Amino acid sequence: IIKESLETRNFEVILCADGDMAYNAYRTKKPVLLVLDVMMPKKDGFSLAEEIRKEDSQIPIIFLTAKSQTSDVVEGFNVGGNDYLKKPFSMEELIVRINALLKRKKEEEVIGELRVGKFQFDLKKQQLTINSQVQNLTHREAHLLFHLIKNKNQVLERSYILKKLWGEDDFFNARSMDVFITKLRKKLKDDPSIQILNVRGYGYKLIF
Repeated sequence: IIKESLETRNFEVILCADGDMAYNAYRTKKPVLLVLDVMMPKKDGFSLAEEIRKEDSQIPIIFLTAKSQTSDVVEGFNVGGNDYLKKPFSMEELIVRINALLKRKKEEEVIGELRVGKFQFDLKKQQLTINSQVQNLTHREAHLLFHLIKNKNQVLERSYILKKLWGEDDFFNARSMDVFITKLRKKLKDDPSIQILNVRGYGYKLIF
């Protein structure tokens, strides 16, 4: 149903019945985006994404799943997922999220390196560099940091960034974002002048 619905919107779709087939299709067909069911036979969606991320940090990945616990959402983003759609969902919502990720991918290609205190930040490569030491970021970490930089010394509204990067402002996504803010703080700790402040009731502020 998903394949046929996407094809009516002029997407070219490769349908795979299990995780092994999906990995082989990724290697041979070079798709521009992956939509992965978490509960696939042979290799689940999380394991497949983790394997693909070792080779490719750029390709957008959307997870489809019936799992809705905060830990499951966080795991999806930790293994390199860009978006997470909980069943049941509408095809319109999936298509909107696919288009948003493809648009974001194009934007990444024209953004150069940015300074964050003593760090050099490469959004396209999703890397932070300081004193020749390179840290790799997940897609979600990189884009969250990018929006914090764009709003440097200003409050980045919690609701805005949740809708922008997570697609929805709800309890599970808010908990997930808190986890990613904590991870960014740890990755930026080598420059004490950088702070990500929690502005209670509003959002976060990056200062450096």
